[in-house]
Amino acid sequence: MTLRIDPNNMISPAPRGGAAPDAGTRVDAHDFKQFSTLRRGAAANDPEALRAAARQAESLFTRMMLESMRSASFGDPMFGSDQGDLYQDMADDQLAVQLSQGRGLGLADMLIRQLSGGVAGASSGKTPAASPATAAASPEERDRFIADLMPHAADAARELGVNPRSLIAQAALETGWGRSQPGGDSHNLFGIKATGGWGGASVQGKTQEFSAGIASDVNARFRAYDSTRDSVADYVRLIRDNPRYAAALNTGSDVEAFANALQRAGYATDPDYARKLTAVAAEVDHRTSVDSFKSDSAGPIPQQKSSRMSNG
Repeated sequence: MTLRIDPNNMISPAPRGGAAPDAGTRVDAHDFKQFSTLRRGAAANDPEALRAAARQAESLFTRMMLESMRSASFGDPMFGSDQGDLYQDMADDQLAVQLSQGRGLGLADMLIRQLSGGVAGASSGKTPAASPATAAASPEERDRFIADLMPHAADAARELGVNPRSLIAQAALETGWGRSQPGGDSHNLFGIKATGGWGGASVQGKTQEFSAGIASDVNARFRAYDSTRDSVADYVRLIRDNPRYAAALNTGSDVEAFANALQRAGYATDPDYARKLTAVAAEVDHRTSVDSFKSDSAGPIPQQKSSRMSNG
């Protein structure tokens, strides 16, 4: 069976300017200007450049699969020609690029998670510590913090269009894996201050603020909540309803894009906030992956009473 593709339904011009093509843009596989755009985005540390590069890698993998499928066919012995093979290769190039757009095959998301974790430690050549507070928590405390917060983070992540592990990582960074909440037991997991017309309960707490890159301890009023659920719900309202955090919404599994958007919006004064958040998210991802493997692992296979194989 010959695959027929209408190029008019697959190709549209790449976006102008320095931004990398987004997931909803139909890209021409044979338009090499897109690579110049991608290089400019990478040089400007645009988080979308990582997304675009991951999609390019996924399209190359898809193209290899298509080529392998074609090579398994004997072709058309009567009407086949070099020109036909050329056009078929061009169509396959475009099909591979198109299949990598949007959610794609899932390979791009995996690459983004891997590269986001690696970028955090690229400058020092080793995995960075997020902060002294997060480093003090024991492995058991970290696992318990993740397990307790995951149900609330999952609901919040659906509303914000992000990965729940990003929210858990931010809460872990802000509280040292739950060891240090403002005012002791305020249930304030995201370090939200009692400003902006806040009319609820509040507590006095010490925090670290940066000015011109220099850290200093200051006292401030923080919002207080009755439960973890209330804390997460208020955080969702803050990020969802405040226009300054719009770039952080719908970043999906791209933790680095989420962290950079928060830092650019001024969520924290720490100039290294995005890198620290990304580093903690890499650990959350590792711990949840290990736990998932442990819970999904099967027990010993029970012996059958009969050696005869059963098909149901």
